[in-house]
Amino acid sequence: MNPSWPPAVTRDMSQKNHAGKHGGGQLGSDWQSLWSPSGGAIALAACGSDSGASGQTTAASGGSGGSQTVSADSLGNAGDVLVDASGAALYTPDQEANGMVECTSSECTAIWKPVTADGGNPTSPSDIQGELGTLKRPDGDMQVTFDGKPLYSFTQEGPGEVTGDGFKDTFDGTDFTWHLVTPTGVSGASGGASSSSSSGSGYGRY
Repeated sequence: MNPSWPPAVTRDMSQKNHAGKHGGGQLGSDWQSLWSPSGGAIALAACGSDSGASGQTTAASGGSGGSQTVSADSLGNAGDVLVDASGAALYTPDQEANGMVECTSSECTAIWKPVTADGGNPTSPSDIQGELGTLKRPDGDMQVTFDGKPLYSFTQEGPGEVTGDGFKDTFDGTDFTWHLVTPTGVSGASGGASSSSSSGSGYGRY
């Protein structure tokens, strides 16, 4: 047994800022957290690639005890889905499948609320498949990811509702298609409700 584990690791990588293709702001070097199975922390610095993707996310699964950042719950006809600490179903858009944040405007985040890790490492029950991680949003918040995909809750849903799977909308010229996230991955739903807006109009509760 190595008494120095876990080591503190930093990696210097050339920083390349990325401007969102629709005014989403710059994505520079991202600080991410990796937690070892023994509970130690490793600091890892990563930067955006030439293709514009945000920094790679790393595993933070297997938390135990207390309130979990992400957990699973059975909601309505949707079955088991990922939910945040308040029990809201979680989604991710096709357009951010590569880990690059596109939902950056205040209008978008008012409808699709990023799940964030406030100064800590995201946690989940050990029976959830997939890896939790974080990435740094343009506003500086650390957003929780699942298998590298940024997670959001749908603010137009009431308690226990699952209505956003397959939802399509547009913000700042970017078309989004949102999918429910399950403990085993992202749903394959297509179609669903649609609202094209850059100001949030068309949403019944906005």
